[in-house]
Amino acid sequence: MSLDLLGAGAHAERVFDVVRGGFVEGGNDVVARSWRRCLDEYLLHPDRPRELRALDDDQLARRLERMAVLLDCARHEMSTLFQQLADDESAVVLTDTDGVILHMVASPGFTAEVAPMGLRPGVVWSETEAGTNGMGTCLASACPVSVRREDHFYTQFTGLTCSAVPIHDPSGEMAAVLDVSSRSSLMQQHLLVLLGMTARMIENRLIDQCFRHAHPLHFHSRPEFVYTLHEGRLAVDDDGRVLAANRSALFQLGLGSVAEIRARRLDDIFQTTVDDLLQRSTAASFHPVVTYRARASHRFFAVMRRPASEAGQPAAPSLVQMAGIGRPVQRAAAPGRAAAASPAPDGPPPPLMADPQLARHLAVARRVIARRTPVLLCGETGAGKEVFARAVHDGSPVAAGAFVAINCASLPESLIEAELFGYRAGAFTGAQKAGRRGKVLQADGGTLFLDEIGDMPLELQARLLRVLEERQVTPLGAEETVSVDFQLLSASHRDLAELVEQGRFREDLYYRLAGVELRLPALRERTDRAELIRHLLVAEGGPDSRLTPQAERLLMEHPWPGNVRQLRHVLRSACALADGEPIALEHLPSLMRGLRPAEAAALPAPCVEPCEEADPSSAPILPSPGATGPGTDAETEAAVARLNPILANERQVLLRLLEHHRWNVSNVAKALDVSRNTLYRKLHKLHIRISHPLHAG
Repeated sequence: MSLDLLGAGAHAERVFDVVRGGFVEGGNDVVARSWRRCLDEYLLHPDRPRELRALDDDQLARRLERMAVLLDCARHEMSTLFQQLADDESAVVLTDTDGVILHMVASPGFTAEVAPMGLRPGVVWSETEAGTNGMGTCLASACPVSVRREDHFYTQFTGLTCSAVPIHDPSGEMAAVLDVSSRSSLMQQHLLVLLGMTARMIENRLIDQCFRHAHPLHFHSRPEFVYTLHEGRLAVDDDGRVLAANRSALFQLGLGSVAEIRARRLDDIFQTTVDDLLQRSTAASFHPVVTYRARASHRFFAVMRRPASEAGQPAAPSLVQMAGIGRPVQRAAAPGRAAAASPAPDGPPPPLMADPQLARHLAVARRVIARRTPVLLCGETGAGKEVFARAVHDGSPVAAGAFVAINCASLPESLIEAELFGYRAGAFTGAQKAGRRGKVLQADGGTLFLDEIGDMPLELQARLLRVLEERQVTPLGAEETVSVDFQLLSASHRDLAELVEQGRFREDLYYRLAGVELRLPALRERTDRAELIRHLLVAEGGPDSRLTPQAERLLMEHPWPGNVRQLRHVLRSACALADGEPIALEHLPSLMRGLRPAEAAALPAPCVEPCEEADPSSAPILPSPGATGPGTDAETEAAVARLNPILANERQVLLRLLEHHRWNVSNVAKALDVSRNTLYRKLHKLHIRISHPLHAG
């Protein structure tokens, strides 16, 4: 039931009726319990909203400083999720456990539109302040939630749909909430899957950041899932004690909490020791080696590395690197020293830079940066500028040094100076007691990569220019200068020359950055798209992952406005939705949404009979006459044919869910977090018939 039909006053009446009656028609118990808390505990009224409380600048700065590690881990993943959504009427939001918005990624237009209602950094969105909403209700219920428009407690927020998931710290405690708030009608169950995957990536990054002194251990019962989102991850000290674990590790080991595994020794969990696993992992070039569960016959495949804080140790490869783009970055040359090792600048390009233009650019960049000439990368957002920059670093004379990347667009203007140049102890309110080294100092002896340099404030550009010319840094609050030596790469999706003409970017800084300017091709322009899709598919879903012909054609012909970043996340979510089955059109809902009916009809139809080009399991789920499930009579077929591509896609997804749960409607309703009545209405709308009473659940 939409708010347009109910009217504002009717929404308030519905809230009161639900709380008195104890149910939500077409809704869920999470919303009902939240509404009850809002009325009975917080004494809120649906039509009388309080003005949302907002922190002042100093209070927000202190929170941002306290949450600096988590924010560092979350910013990139949030930007990537926003690119994947490709929805200008949505925002990806991060809050702390008090419901304070710390960071938000959204289009400029949507940011301006929702700021007056309080959807902006510094505003508190706990249930006590904002009533039932995605962020606050996720915090209160400690579980993933979807709060659709009329599910909000306050009438003024019923124009939004919000989905939120918790983010846990390495101890297993909730540390933050990740939310997508939108005006459009996104598929909420699909969105919760994407949010859950993004939260797991942030949690894995947190373990890496918080336990850089520990040995990272990657494992899974299937070798192809090591180094993917599905892997179990442990942090182990030199004595073999487990310090941290991600949720996948707990699930695979049959444990309920991090507390159950912390302080246990590695040999209590697996039939191996730190020294043995390190030696075998090194000998296998960090490919998975076999180990067994202690006192059991369960076999796992594992890789252990030395701590990231130790000089010269390779970082675990990212998913993109596992697909062949670059090699693991060599870390931590001693501060102030250039590395002695010097890979050939004109060596072969990484395998997935087979596009001729990209390969030529990489060869040029490696050659000129070896002569200390800065390189400016231009190209669309998501085109792989940071991946390209890492490949340049890996083929440079300072490859053994640190590669330090900073996104100038994702940092609050008030903190970017401290982030770049660091600060001494007590430099400002909320500063860390020991002070902090800035990114420029961290890049000493390696590479500094300034991404989205075109978004740097003008007043800070002058100071950056001075650092680049003098190669000296003065941290905030300090008087002494520190000498630094690094090679410089920068990137922007904006036209810096045009910004110079508009007076929005310093001309002298532009010429200092653009020793050589290279434009990276967009994904739609690359000739190696097919190879890139195949390699990323294997990286995300394992070597057995397959595409149906129609899915492959859709991927090849899509314009990819989000470029490689969008492609990687579309494949990641498709692998999760397919769950081991060949990836078909129904597993690519974000791409199908943009198709016109004529374009959808032009895609090749699935093979009904087995054929060499397609797996027969990718055919539509249409049971034979008389079987349980959707009818196949002429009337049903005609009704299905009238569905638009979005509803047809939703029908296929729901059919697969029903098959997975053996047509048990109750179990499917629980999986979707909706009532059975809501699910039955959806089944009727999509012309799916449950013909046997045993399958009603």
